[in-house]
Amino acid sequence: MTAPHGRTGRPPLTEARRTEIRREIARAAVELFVTRGVASTTGEHIGRAVGVSARTVWRYFPSKESCVTPLFSEGIDTVTALLREWPSGQPFGEAVDRWLTAGTGIAGGPDRGTVGALVRLTRTEPGLRAVWLQTYDEAEQAFAHALAERAGLPADDLDVTIRAAMFNAALRAAVEHHAWHGDHARGERGAAEAGLEATLRRALAVAAEGIG
Repeated sequence: MTAPHGRTGRPPLTEARRTEIRREIARAAVELFVTRGVASTTGEHIGRAVGVSARTVWRYFPSKESCVTPLFSEGIDTVTALLREWPSGQPFGEAVDRWLTAGTGIAGGPDRGTVGALVRLTRTEPGLRAVWLQTYDEAEQAFAHALAERAGLPADDLDVTIRAAMFNAALRAAVEHHAWHGDHARGERGAAEAGLEATLRRALAVAAEGIG
C-alpha cells in the first residue's frame, strides 16, 4: 500500500551522480567515435555501452556529438584553476611546469591517446568540430575572469580580454598541433605524453609573453 504522502518510485539522483553519468556517457561516446566512427555510432550504441537507454542519453545531451562536451570542459576547468592559483610574482612558466608535473591533462576521462584521436576527428567531423570550438569559446570567458581576478581588473577590461584570447588560442593550437602532427603511431604512452607536454610548454611560453 502506497503512503498517502511522499514520493514513490526511485529516489532522485544527486548532482554528483548526474555528473558521473554525464562523464560515463562522454567516455563511452569517445571510445565509440574513435573505434566505430561518428556516422556509425548511434545514441543506442552509446547508451548500451553505459548501461542506460538512448532516452537517458538524450536527456543529458542534445546530440551524439555533444556527448563529448564534459571531457573538453573538464580540461578547461583545470586550466582555469591553474590561472586562478597562479601565485603573484611567480613566472608563468613555473606555474605551467607545476601543473604539468602534477600529471594534469587537458581533458579528463580516457587516456591522452584516445583524447588525441578525438581531437583529430574534429578536423573531419563538423559536429565534433562545433562542440570543440564552442568549448573554447566558453573557455575564453572563464580565462578572462581568472586573469581579471588575479590582476584586480574587471573581466571586460580590454587588456584582460586580449590576454585571455591569446592564452585560449595558444592552448587550443597546442592541443591541435600535437593531435595532428605528433607521432602517434610509434612509441610508448609516456613518450606521447611527454610530446604533448613539450608542445604545451612551448605554446604557453609564447602566450606568456602577452599575458604576463
